[in-house]
Amino acid sequence: MSAVIIEGKLVHYEAIGRGQPVIFVHGWLGSWRYWMTAMDDLSERYRAYALDLWGFGDTDRRQDAYSLSAYVDQVEQFVEEMGLFRTALVGHGLGGVVAIRLAARIPERVDRLVAISTPLTGSAIAPPLATFSNHQSGDWISRILGRRQAAYPEVQMEATKTDLGAVIRSVQSVRAEDLLSDLESLTMPVLLVYGKNDPLIRPPEDHWTSRWEENIYLVSLEDSSHFPMLEEATRFTRLLRQFMALGSGVEALEIREEWRRRTR
Repeated sequence: MSAVIIEGKLVHYEAIGRGQPVIFVHGWLGSWRYWMTAMDDLSERYRAYALDLWGFGDTDRRQDAYSLSAYVDQVEQFVEEMGLFRTALVGHGLGGVVAIRLAARIPERVDRLVAISTPLTGSAIAPPLATFSNHQSGDWISRILGRRQAAYPEVQMEATKTDLGAVIRSVQSVRAEDLLSDLESLTMPVLLVYGKNDPLIRPPEDHWTSRWEENIYLVSLEDSSHFPMLEEATRFTRLLRQFMALGSGVEALEIREEWRRRTR
């Protein structure tokens, strides 16, 4: 277990591999742990980091830091502590929201961005996540996801460590946000990934995607729900690997067509 001190509090992270840096940021349900397969897959060419946000996993709880802005500050300070001049960001759910907002804040430090199962507006968060409260303790992940989805050990393993206040308050914070302008301001390559059967996050609307620039790629995985990195691990890691190697021009067009064939 590795850790850094940010604002006087402990932030847990894990790192593997060598090469260009990639930071993985988890979502509302889980911790760094569900990134293990993706991190291992990239480790031959990249230095993969995954941290626990405030109130999750083995990072300290901070009752005053469960807002979107506080999480963005946390990841930005993590980038500084690790001495990363330029990095890729990969975020899921809440982590995807944090990644988009951070990329818009410090675009010169972000090489590319992957956001998975990420609500681009507050209204994209569907019940029961949007209506979750601390009265729903116990097996709270099953209450949100249903028992089949909640069965993933990578999700359940550290659920007891989660401060439910971090889930509730950060959901409330994100519900008040609109990330469309942040997303559309980005010029680096951006990959948005959604599970077609996700019960918690609604995908982008067609009239948004029609105005996006060529740097934004949108992929819907037919056999995935809220956790594409677990439900379709092989396809997801292949997709991530291709995107990390993505350049421009003809290469971009060829990969765009390949993804389209795979996700029909």
